[in-house]
Amino acid sequence: MAIVAERAFTSRPTLQRVEAGDTSVSIGIYAAVLQALGLLDGLAELADIGRDSVGQALSSAELGKRTRIQRSPSNRNA
Repeated sequence: MAIVAERAFTSRPTLQRVEAGDTSVSIGIYAAVLQALGLLDGLAELADIGRDSVGQALSSAELGKRTRIQRSPSNRNA
């Protein structure tokens, strides 16, 4: 644990918080720990929007349908 903390440029208590999944630890610390463990490439996969089928489905569901605004006859000559 001391070696990983040293390689990640963080303290052992912070590394313990990372292991516990503490959400108050910055993403930079998580990335440094992943780098120290040789797992940093997995972070890019995690953030790949192409792999987020649920997020894409939710985003598509929120898209509105295209509509046209009906103009009144008096505005057409303006």
